[in-house]
Amino acid sequence: MTAANPPADLRFPVEGMSCATCAGRVERALKQLPGVEAATVNLATETAEVRGAALPTVADIAQAIEAAGYTVGTGEAELAIEGMTCASCAGRVERALKQVPGVLDASVNLATERARIRTAGSADIERLVAAVLAAGYAARRPQAATATADGTKAEATHAKSNREARHLVIAAVLTAPLVLPMIGMLFGQHWMLPGWVQLVLATPVQFWLGARFYRAAWKAVKAGTGNMDLLVALGTSAGFGLSLHHLLQGSTALYFEASAAIITLILLGKFLEARAKRQTTEAIRALQALKPSTARVRGASGDIDVPVESVKPGDLVVVRPGERFPVDGDVREGRTHADESLITGESLPVAKDIGDRVTGGAVNGEGVVVVETRAVGSETALARIIRLVEDAQAGKAPIQKTVDRISAIFVPIVVAIALLTMLAWGLLTQDWNAAILNAVAVLVIACPCALGLATPTAIMAGTGVAARAGILIKDAQALEIAHKVQIVAFDKTGTLTAGQPRLVEAVALVGGREALLSLAAALQAGSEHPLARAVLREATPVAAATDTRALPGRGLAGRVDGSQAWLGNQALMQEINADIGALGIRAKELEAHGHTLSWVASQHGDSIQVQGLLAFRDEARTGAREAIARLHALGIQTVMISGDNEGAARSIADSLGIDEVHANVRPEQKVDAIRALKQQGVVAMVGDGINDAPALAASDVGIAMGSGTDVAMHAAAITLMRPDIALVADAIDISRRSTRKIHQNLFWAFGYNVVGIPLAAMGLLNPIFAGAAMAFSSVSVLGNTLLLKRWRPVPSGITAEVRDAG
Repeated sequence: MTAANPPADLRFPVEGMSCATCAGRVERALKQLPGVEAATVNLATETAEVRGAALPTVADIAQAIEAAGYTVGTGEAELAIEGMTCASCAGRVERALKQVPGVLDASVNLATERARIRTAGSADIERLVAAVLAAGYAARRPQAATATADGTKAEATHAKSNREARHLVIAAVLTAPLVLPMIGMLFGQHWMLPGWVQLVLATPVQFWLGARFYRAAWKAVKAGTGNMDLLVALGTSAGFGLSLHHLLQGSTALYFEASAAIITLILLGKFLEARAKRQTTEAIRALQALKPSTARVRGASGDIDVPVESVKPGDLVVVRPGERFPVDGDVREGRTHADESLITGESLPVAKDIGDRVTGGAVNGEGVVVVETRAVGSETALARIIRLVEDAQAGKAPIQKTVDRISAIFVPIVVAIALLTMLAWGLLTQDWNAAILNAVAVLVIACPCALGLATPTAIMAGTGVAARAGILIKDAQALEIAHKVQIVAFDKTGTLTAGQPRLVEAVALVGGREALLSLAAALQAGSEHPLARAVLREATPVAAATDTRALPGRGLAGRVDGSQAWLGNQALMQEINADIGALGIRAKELEAHGHTLSWVASQHGDSIQVQGLLAFRDEARTGAREAIARLHALGIQTVMISGDNEGAARSIADSLGIDEVHANVRPEQKVDAIRALKQQGVVAMVGDGINDAPALAASDVGIAMGSGTDVAMHAAAITLMRPDIALVADAIDISRRSTRKIHQNLFWAFGYNVVGIPLAAMGLLNPIFAGAAMAFSSVSVLGNTLLLKRWRPVPSGITAEVRDAG
């Protein structure tokens, strides 16, 4: 260890330790890592500290701790990055952030100009900002940008846009007299402005309007890297300098028009690019615009308008016709319809009666209603939707990793090619003017900016149109994987069916129908299971059961009036040795006709006696058959995985046209079924309940019905905001189109460079045309991306192929 390389300290939280043995185990694991000179683990504060001159990466430390059986506590931070112009810039910022002690991972999105950082322990914002500054860019907390009122932010954005437009107009006015003589030559007109006039016109374009390129290039050079601005600054400076040299020598071979035109064209490209980037974020802005700023709260002294941030759960909020619901809650007074189209994609207003849930941001229809607040602020459904969309748009698709590796070496390679071009032309032809101009063309045709925008803008547009249709895509990886789906597996109850089964028959062996229903209702009192609700609608429990316990995949048990009782499937009856007797014949008949069965049994002395049988019928969702047909039209195999009996599962599957059925599958067995299907291809699992969460997580793409539980939605990569399985095909369609756009964008981004750079090096590309191509490469990529905004959900009964053909 030397004074020049002093030891560094790294402190981070460790989770999962319970005793001194745990602390010792973590400490030993840390000391075994190369570069760690000392390690201390504090059980009381649950923190670890390592010290060394060349510490391993935080990711390596976290991996060692996980191997020891514990986890590193993590935190997240988000920064707004300023000054990035191309993929090389984004890569430089990302590498700088990853080098900060304590950073586990960092992802920088050029399109959104945001960095998302995951750290061991809480994030040190000041250190992260300092790292970005050292890399040559500016960073700040996103909250700092939103601290002012929305109107002030809009004014700032408008002012910036106006300034850029004004600079573009000035550049065009100054450049036009320089370029017009070149256009005149095409028509046989030969005249040129005096050299000193050209200098006067070109100088403000080069050093005032083009100052942004010099500033950004200088920051890149100080940080030991390169970017698009460096290429522009080098190329235009070379053209301007060569012209100035010739002017001073009395030569008429001037190229001021080339440097000025290049800067003007790139300014035009940046202006159009900024407008197109704003269009890709329209979905987020539309969602954010749904949030009302005030709410009308009912109190003892009357109705008072207050800031929505002041509303608390339990408060009564009055919403008049045409107003947006400011909170999530339940209707307590009045009846109305709610327009939830921008939240769930449902085009028709939804009826809301007393007791119904309303969502903040939806538009109230014709009635005045009083809503009891359930959630406000960040806990509302709208806030969660915005968070999910923002997270998806901030993420990187797997294909972006390859692009990032190319972008990291792109600028140095281009500079090297430009130098070789100049030397080759100069030494071989002795025409150093042509050599410099060809090198300039190489520098300005190269466009790392298009590479940086190709993937994230497609993800932003794809997730944006999906959100507008009521499809929430959790991350970029889900968007990219979904297009490969070959098999879609469905849960039955609540997914393919309406989840509102009716009790259609009760066969009692002892005590009559009412006694059977009362016993079943007692066991299920308070349950939210769909079958329980069907029973409770038909009967009232005599007495609530005690010692009730769930028997996963079989049913439940409890004590009613002092006697042990059971309710569940036939497997449960076999487990407790209850003889179903002749009732088995009727059970088979009901199963054959698609009924779901529940058996009721109770203990009498030393024997267990079957009390009777309950038969339920749950109808398929409206439009489910058409939705399955659409998946088949997309070449996708459909599978049902259900815990229901074979007859009930097969009846629904046959009516919908599902290819394969797995019945009598317990919740813990659904994961095994998914894993078996994954041997055949990429699998998406669609479900809505807690028991579906493991299967959703085990599949390649989990799709949760928005009407289901939060657990299922958390485990899923895609959430459908309304209970319409037609959205499954829509989600896959959006994924396929978005992925296609990513590949098209990358083709165009690489195509500009693969074709343009050799043409420029061979002297076949005028620097002005090279600048135009460079400027419009990003615009063409963004224009191609924006075609995604034309996507619309397929109307019921129409396949995607028919729609596209039309």
